[in-house]
Amino acid sequence: MLTFAALLFLYFLPTIVAHNKASFVPIFLVNFFLGWTVVGWIAALMWALVEPGPARVLVQPVPAAGRFCCGCGAPAPSAWCSNCGRRLA
Repeated sequence: MLTFAALLFLYFLPTIVAHNKASFVPIFLVNFFLGWTVVGWIAALMWALVEPGPARVLVQPVPAAGRFCCGCGAPAPSAWCSNCGRRLA
């Protein structure tokens, strides 16, 4: 039973690698229907490895002392914006 589970894991390795890719379903279908052929399994694995995952977004926090003007978006270290002259809330 353990051997069967290991072989099943190995068979669906391309699908597991592609779990967060945009073309997960096509990779799964190629792996499911053509994975028994060595060429189909290698093609699915290469497709899963080459395709980029979702874009990563880097979010940088604003320092606590930094304030920005709601009108123009310029940094404003005081109560008044030095760029447009608005009073900061």
